Amino acid sequence: MPGGRLTQQERQQIALGLADGLAYAEIARRLDRPTSTVTREVMRNGGPTGYRADLAHRATERRAHRSRQATPRSPEALPQAHGRDPEAVREYEEVLTTVFMQSGMPKMMSGVMACLCISDTGSLTAAELVQRLSVSPATVSKAIAFLEGQAFVRRERDEGRRERYTVDADVWYQSMMASARATAQIVETARQGVGVLGPDTPAGTRLENIARFLDFVGESTSRAAEQARAILHTGSETPPRTPSDAAPETASQAPLDAAPETALDDTSA
Repeated sequence: MPGGRLTQQERQQIALGLADGLAYAEIARRLDRPTSTVTREVMRNGGPTGYRADLAHRATERRAHRSRQATPRSPEALPQAHGRDPEAVREYEEVLTTVFMQSGMPKMMSGVMACLCISDTGSLTAAELVQRLSVSPATVSKAIAFLEGQAFVRRERDEGRRERYTVDADVWYQSMMASARATAQIVETARQGVGVLGPDTPAGTRLENIARFLDFVGESTSRAAEQARAILHTGSETPPRTPSDAAPETASQAPLDAAPETALDDTSA
């Protein structure tokens, strides 16, 4: 497979492939490039719906110029267990980091999350993250504080009393429940706005529609997370429920199976 940076012509072929609805693997096959190269290229430059060949080419040139001025990251990939290809693992780590960034997570937090997800233990110390990401301890500390606040990671102590940061299936569950609780807060606040602005005004109707939509989504998210945890948990028994596991209370507790009485979309705005 050819190496080196993608050419502008190759980027145009990627854009055409996306427009035709081709999978990343098929586009990569036509370019004789690794699938991960195409995936990373698209996700770094607007995603499958926002990718533009010319913009992507100029953005890559700007990044290359900045990287020549900055201190380069160590070119040596870390040794890998289980016979894995170190370069392939490193390349995949970059792809996963980029995907997390496209979901809205900041860059450094995405890098920390990717490192944790691809580690066999699912946990790393601050020193290990510093080594893997070539950043300062303060940068890692800031990223962990953000991820912990979003319930994406949890802190543990190992036998040497060192603090470790862990990500596993239960962390993803807790993160989804935290997101559902945040959504419930938006619902409550939106309904307060309905009372302030008036239920029969365009603004009040808009806020009510927002509240009803997010109420439905929040309850659905909580229910799906509970069901997935119960069905897919790989331990010997389902983990016990705690008060923080409970589905968030929202302003509307109508059953989700019931059809809404009015449309969810805002027809008056």
